[in-house]
Amino acid sequence: MTIPLWLTGLAWAVTGVGLLCAGTILADIYLGGYRQAMPSWEAVWPITAVYAGPLALVAYYRWGRPATPKWQQRHGTPPALGWNATAAVETIPGGAASFIGHLIAVPIVVATGVTIAGQGVWPMILLIAAFALPLLVAFEYRSLTRAGQIRSAGQRLRVALKLSVLAIVAFDTGMGATMLIVAFVLGYPPVTIAFWFVMWGGLLLGFMTAFPMVRRLLRQGATEPAPVG
Repeated sequence: MTIPLWLTGLAWAVTGVGLLCAGTILADIYLGGYRQAMPSWEAVWPITAVYAGPLALVAYYRWGRPATPKWQQRHGTPPALGWNATAAVETIPGGAASFIGHLIAVPIVVATGVTIAGQGVWPMILLIAAFALPLLVAFEYRSLTRAGQIRSAGQRLRVALKLSVLAIVAFDTGMGATMLIVAFVLGYPPVTIAFWFVMWGGLLLGFMTAFPMVRRLLRQGATEPAPVG
C-alpha cells in the first residue's frame, strides 16, 4: 500500500516532538541535576517520551521530578499519589520495556526474513514480548527490593515475574492489535517512519489496556507501588 506523503510528514513531526521531549527530560536529569534515586527511571522517562511526547513530559514533571532527591531538598516530600496516578506510574515501565523490545525485535525479523504462517508480524510480536519481559522483571524486582516489603529474594522474583507477565500480556493486547492492523490492513513496511508512527500509537493503546489491570492489582494489594525515581 502506498503511504500518503502527509502521513510520512506527520510521522516525522510527531517523532521529532517525541525526541525533543526525550531530550528535555535527559537534560533535566543530567544537566539540571534531577537524578533519579532509582537509575532505571533515568531510561524509562526519556524512552516513554519518544512515543508519548508531551504526555510523558507532563508525567515526568508531575511525578518523576518531584521524586528526586534534589527536588525534595528544595520543596520537601511530595504529596502521596492517588490510585490512578500510582497505577499510571506502575504502567509506564511496561511501555518502555516494550519500546526496547520493538527496537530489537523488528530489525531482527526484517534482517532474517523469519516468518510464521508466512507473516513476519507473528515473530515480531513474540520477540518483542521475549525481549521486554526480562527487562520488566528486572525493573520490578529492583522496585520490590527498594520498597523493602518482601524480604525473601525468591518471593520478590516470583512477584516480579507475575506482575511482568501480566503487564506484558495486557500491553500486547493493545499493541499487538495495532501490529496486526499494520500487517494485514495498512501494509506499511517496518523500514518506514509510518510503521513506527503507528507503533507509537500502539504503545499508547497498550498503556490503556494495561492500566486497568495494574490498577486492579494495586487495589488487591498484589504488590507495593514501585518507587518513582
